Amino acid sequence: MERKQFQLGDIVMMKKPHPCGTNEMEIIRMGMDIRIRCVGCKHSVLVPRAKFESKLKKVLRSNPDAATEKKIYEP
Repeated sequence: MERKQFQLGDIVMMKKPHPCGTNEMEIIRMGMDIRIRCVGCKHSVLVPRAKFESKLKKVLRSNPDAATEKKIYEP
């Protein structure tokens, strides 16, 4: 099974909705754990990467600035 591709700043849809009623989350931190923020009520949750990947349904909107953030700027 192919792994879903996601990056910092993406808006993702989770399988189950947050208690506020929306299932859209924004990825605000990545590492071994992933911090996501609810788009509806702005509550943030720290989730282990393995659990996040299993609960992720799809990426709704990718962050357009993520590609430019990785560039190395030389003076």
